[in-house]
Amino acid sequence: MAELYVTKLSGEWEPFSEGKLRNALERAAVVPHLINDAVEHVKTHMRNGIPTGEIYYLAFSYLRGREQGSAGRYGLRKAIMELGPDGHPFEKLVGEIFTVQGFDVQTGVVLRGKCVQHEIDVIAIKGDRKIMVECKFHHEQEVKSDVKIALYVQARFEDVKDIHHFTEVWLVTSTKLTYDAIQYAKCAGMHAVGWSYPKEGSLQHLIERAELHPITCLESVTKEEKRMWLDGGIITCKDIRERPNAFMIANIHEKQHAKVLEEIRQLCGTEK
Repeated sequence: MAELYVTKLSGEWEPFSEGKLRNALERAAVVPHLINDAVEHVKTHMRNGIPTGEIYYLAFSYLRGREQGSAGRYGLRKAIMELGPDGHPFEKLVGEIFTVQGFDVQTGVVLRGKCVQHEIDVIAIKGDRKIMVECKFHHEQEVKSDVKIALYVQARFEDVKDIHHFTEVWLVTSTKLTYDAIQYAKCAGMHAVGWSYPKEGSLQHLIERAELHPITCLESVTKEEKRMWLDGGIITCKDIRERPNAFMIANIHEKQHAKVLEEIRQLCGTEK
């Protein structure tokens, strides 16, 4: 059988890798017995030059029809893109990641630097650590955070760190980081976090470990209901469980509540 190629987001072609697809499903903690089935489903629809986005959709659609929790976890990257169009929900999500880790968190704080004024996306404080966090949201996954962004973040850090006693600077982006951005961050002592980077402590890993899946992962609610939640400050599935008025904010009928909560239980892998 001739080797099949896929078309990447960049337009480049590369050989189709069943192993990559399987690894992506495993990283998303898809229910084990569905992984083989999803891979076989994709393979039956393969053709030469198929876009990688179509491969994702084939696997996602298959999972959605069988176990919504698995579909939601596999669709996490797409769900993050849907937090836009502005970056405020993403900033709140990043703040929640630090809160779960025991930090005192503030978002959207305006501080005076040595030279100019800055709006700091997230400030996280715990013990002798005071972290300045710059969040970079892109709503298209092919857009990467490049070295210019890392340089910009470091320059802002240098302007405020001494006056406000910051000990660390983090760049957290919703997509991938370019090679140069990663190299600069390593050299400058900046913590850089993106999709799939670093290997331990990537954005995906931090969200899943903290059980902070965004509400955009959910399949049992409409886009309009998700938008009402985001506008009302409901960013994560955890917010739905913890805020008594969450369903009222999105005008979700009482008959639908149990279905949504069951999907959240499957998605987060918790009995809460």
